[in-house]
Amino acid sequence: MGRETSTGRAGTWFSRPRPSPVAVAMVATVIGLLAPAQASATITSVLAGQTVSGNPIPCTTQSDGVRVCGGMDGGGGAGDLRLKSFDGTPLALYVVLPPAPATGTDGNYPLMIQSHGWASPSAGPSDTQYAGPTGDDWAKQGYAVLELDARGFGDSCGTGQSRLADPAGCLDGYIHLDDERYEVRDIQYATGLFVDEGIVDPTRIGATGESYGAGATLELATLKDRIMNANGTLSPWTSPKGVPLSIRAAVPLAPWSDLVNSLVPNGRTLDYQVTSPTADLSPIGVEKQSFVPGLYAIGNENGYYAPPGVDPSADLTTWIAALNAGEPYDGNSEVESIVTQIARYHSAYYLLDGAYGTAKEPPPPMLLLNGFTDDLFPVDEAVRYYNLERSLYPSDPIALADFDGGHMRGQNKPADATYLKSLGAAFLNYYVRGSGPQPRLGATALTQTCPSSAPSGGPYWAPTWAALHPGEVDYSSKPAQAILSTAGNPTVSATFDPIISDGLANVEGHAACLTAPATPEGTGVATYRLAAATGSGYTLLGAPTVIADLTVTGDYAYIAARLLDIDPATNKETLVARG
Repeated sequence: MGRETSTGRAGTWFSRPRPSPVAVAMVATVIGLLAPAQASATITSVLAGQTVSGNPIPCTTQSDGVRVCGGMDGGGGAGDLRLKSFDGTPLALYVVLPPAPATGTDGNYPLMIQSHGWASPSAGPSDTQYAGPTGDDWAKQGYAVLELDARGFGDSCGTGQSRLADPAGCLDGYIHLDDERYEVRDIQYATGLFVDEGIVDPTRIGATGESYGAGATLELATLKDRIMNANGTLSPWTSPKGVPLSIRAAVPLAPWSDLVNSLVPNGRTLDYQVTSPTADLSPIGVEKQSFVPGLYAIGNENGYYAPPGVDPSADLTTWIAALNAGEPYDGNSEVESIVTQIARYHSAYYLLDGAYGTAKEPPPPMLLLNGFTDDLFPVDEAVRYYNLERSLYPSDPIALADFDGGHMRGQNKPADATYLKSLGAAFLNYYVRGSGPQPRLGATALTQTCPSSAPSGGPYWAPTWAALHPGEVDYSSKPAQAILSTAGNPTVSATFDPIISDGLANVEGHAACLTAPATPEGTGVATYRLAAATGSGYTLLGAPTVIADLTVTGDYAYIAARLLDIDPATNKETLVARG
């Protein structure tokens, strides 16, 4: 958790909805084949011959000089200007280019890949990301910016009209849920095309994204200089013309590292040790019912799922039905197969770990941003990845920045957004383009404070995650208490439900600061109440851990725990953390 508490009170963004003379001659020829093209004349269009219609995508110069090239379906005499991806799937995109230079080469720009959130297709030059400037602002700094509509969303086969425009191309254009073999491969393929056109410098490629786009960004960065083939094997990432490519740095905001544990957590991730695949994936956890069905519904309304039974590796409709049927999941071959699919092809953690036989490789420099009050992709998702990478590659540049924000309950205070944007931009500028001072690594935290008008606590910094919270607040109790599955106060549960409380927050303030009566919830709920903090109080940074001796009756039992901050003056409680 990351929360300030004192003697009295303790102190969203959510994703809307790139020798011999003969021997010497031969070497020169090989180098020539591998070198990217050099754009020279002023760039007025891109991707000639690579769109569905074959026509180039025209670039329009804005009033500030930035050029915007948009490839969408249809469009009068221009035809279908969507990119044909590696498997022929048509993908809508924006490319934002710097102002045309008065002299010299137009091209060889550093690339910033911006990936959008769930059901929120790209917005072109105005696309705003928490972890850095808009596409327009990146371009003003000299970057080319690539924004793809992920397959299955927007004009990337996400609408009925876009599928009718190219029925054959959209046969595999459904949502694959940030599959490394599809959505991530799409990004890699598009990047390679811009390298071959001489627009992008292959040695300066950065990536950022939020939520769904952050998941893709973390996967893309973990692959780094590799692609994942359809069978799960890895190959070197090269452009279509053979130029080697690699991600130089990445800043994902609110990513998952293990999508299984994000959606069906089993409570076994610990922030002070490396999490093994056997711990995270077995037993299979409990579905986050406030999130999973809702995310499915939003995707179904705003995107395109594979028809049931067509593709077992992306059959989200069948998957959601299996999860919603309820626990126990262990021993259910259908659910176990889903878990394996999601871990192997949709989760950067197991790619980093090499759990499915892929070779391990150190990732590029990364700054991971997650929210303490994010119940969907919480700080656990960053810390899990951070701990593993530091154990494998201790000298690798990796940093954490955690705050009161992210999905739903997160307050996402404007001052925090400004601070995180500055961190993200500085990190990417240094590691991608080599400009600016070297960023400080380690772990940074902005803590949850209430009311929402109060500034967040911090920033607090330490050289490592562990050093950020060197002490503990401990409490122990020996008398036995009973926990019953039928117990609990529905009103309290609704207050701290991230979906329901987000609606309440429209009336009562931000959801992270909503309060419920601190009266014990009665028989069947084990309550442990610590003494009130004294003096100036203390700041909590880290993960709460429950250690207990249990006598269990019934089958498939689990414990749902909440850490609450109580205001002695009002006897009202605010949620700090759950697990």
